[in-house]
Amino acid sequence: MPMNLKVLFITILFILFTPSWGQEFHFNFKKNITSKINKIPNAKLLQKTCQYYLNQNIDSTLLYTQKTLNLNPKEKEILNYTYFFRGLALKEKMLYEESKKFFLKINKNFYYYPKVKASLGEIALNKNELIKSINYLQSIEKTPNLSEYNIKLSSIKHNLGIAYLLLKDFSNAEKYLLENTSIQETEKDTINLISSYGDLANLYYEQYKDNQAIPYFEKAYNLAKKTNDFKLKATTSHNMAVVEENRKNYEKANQYRKEHAIWKDSVNDKNKVWEVAQLEKQFAIKEKQKEVSLLQAEKKVKIAERNGLLFSAIILLALLIVSFYFYMEKSKRNRIISKQKEKLDEINATKDKLFSIVSHDLRSSVSALKSSTNKIINHVNESKWEEATSDLKQNSAIANATYNLLDNLLHWALLQNQQTFFEITPIKIHFIVEQVSFNYLSLLKEKNIILENLIPKKACVVADQESLKIILRNLIDNAIKFSNENSFIRFYAEETEQYWRITLEDQGKGMSETIKNELLNDTIQVAKKTNQEIIGSGLGMQLCKSMIQKNHGKLEIESTLGIGTKMIISLPKQHNHG
Repeated sequence: MPMNLKVLFITILFILFTPSWGQEFHFNFKKNITSKINKIPNAKLLQKTCQYYLNQNIDSTLLYTQKTLNLNPKEKEILNYTYFFRGLALKEKMLYEESKKFFLKINKNFYYYPKVKASLGEIALNKNELIKSINYLQSIEKTPNLSEYNIKLSSIKHNLGIAYLLLKDFSNAEKYLLENTSIQETEKDTINLISSYGDLANLYYEQYKDNQAIPYFEKAYNLAKKTNDFKLKATTSHNMAVVEENRKNYEKANQYRKEHAIWKDSVNDKNKVWEVAQLEKQFAIKEKQKEVSLLQAEKKVKIAERNGLLFSAIILLALLIVSFYFYMEKSKRNRIISKQKEKLDEINATKDKLFSIVSHDLRSSVSALKSSTNKIINHVNESKWEEATSDLKQNSAIANATYNLLDNLLHWALLQNQQTFFEITPIKIHFIVEQVSFNYLSLLKEKNIILENLIPKKACVVADQESLKIILRNLIDNAIKFSNENSFIRFYAEETEQYWRITLEDQGKGMSETIKNELLNDTIQVAKKTNQEIIGSGLGMQLCKSMIQKNHGKLEIESTLGIGTKMIISLPKQHNHG
């Protein structure tokens, strides 16, 4: 007979030993956990999760913890709280394995880790992992202020007692169950106290100590009578019926069984009421769902209308942008074409002017050669050898000037068509001046002009050698043309941080400020002929300017009328690295 009772109370044990979802949260726990979570930055979802948990809304707690995890947060504090709430909610759903997985992910430094251990202890007890359960529960048994973690000391004692009872360690089981009962009696925790009396009764029945067990059955029965819990009344009255049957007191046993039947019917009636309430709730939910569906349909229509307007606005805006883009492109092309036309007109005007000057100079040169040749023939016929020699020298000068004019014209044409080849290399400028000036020795001797090359032999620039020779040739040629007899032409150089400043100084006619500015002006215009007695088009100076620019250099002119001119070329110098 006692074994029947034992089986009955084992069933009661497993119904009652785990605190239910409907328990009240301790005030300190609610206050502290809300305060801590509100201080976490960027934790709106977590704050909602906390409120749902404290309002005992298990489904919403699970929903919002999943939303948080879907966002893959990196903050450890947010993750710990999310795992914590999800573990508690899954435990209430009796999904113990899933609950355990989330509890084990929580960092051990987490403030509410004692609650995690208590929950893992309950899960282990439900899964009959009794030693694990005892280890978890005993690790927090002595923790102060358990209420801050929403843990009841009586629950810890109760669950430890149950674990030892199932291990047949009756001594420890009795110790913890009596401690639990004492705490619950002090707290006047009526509902849980009924369960605890039943646990003690079961403990003694396991040891066949009926005399100690029966008083606890009676206590549980008498206490249940004071509650409105029909299920507890039915269970305790049924237990008393079994106790009286074991005592052979069948009349009392029959009374308890009748009482049990009444309470059982009440439980069934209550269940029916609950079922009706559930049906009404489901109906209300369906009606609400219909209303929500209607609102969602209206919302979709409004969204479609809004999207249609938005799409139309986007299309219109895109058309405006495309139209504006093509308008701007057309305007840009027109501006480019206009500038190109202006440049082309300028080039054509320059070419026309150039051809006019060049053709005039060539005609003058050929005419002078023709006239001089006739004179030479006459002098030869008359045996006037000195006059013939003088005219031959004049012919040579005219031919040389004409050659230089044609050579400059060729190089200018190549520059205009971008057909020149530039190879920038290090050049010792002293030796290049020596090479170029050698070709002018006869002209220098004819006018008794001394050319001095004072450029240091170490002076090294980076430039294209051929274009540099053309620049020097034109500068020397001009210096000889405009220099007086019995004068000098001098080359010297000055070193700066970035350049070698190469100066060609003569004692010629000089030039006015107007002519100097025209020569330095950044234009492709060919300069007007200012000295009709000297063959030249001004093309040489334009060629020099273009080639100096292509060599990344600069041109400066210092001149005084009647005294002379300084042509200064600045060319990048070669830097020595180590």
